[in-house]
Amino acid sequence: MPRPFRGRKIGYRQEVDFYKPAGVRLSCLTVTEIKIDEMEAIRLVDMDGCDQKEAALQMNVSQSTIARLLETGRRKIATALVEGQAIAIRPGSAPLEFYRHKREE
Repeated sequence: MPRPFRGRKIGYRQEVDFYKPAGVRLSCLTVTEIKIDEMEAIRLVDMDGCDQKEAALQMNVSQSTIARLLETGRRKIATALVEGQAIAIRPGSAPLEFYRHKREE
């Protein structure tokens, strides 16, 4: 029996959860789904400049989980951008715990 998922801490709740190329009807597009935890890992590492260990501590997961989330999330985003697909941000199967992220100005 697999080990149960640990709750993943998410510090930013996006107001927008869907992106699509301008001028293309949604009915003509393939939709790529990105999990919220993949977006959080990308936000922490690529946008906030955390290293993978810091991001792992903030999300309450292992460093190898962060590396996997980054790899899959970045691949999905790159594929969607290159192939002109829509991007939907959705919850995954892991339990999520939202907290208020204090952004540095």
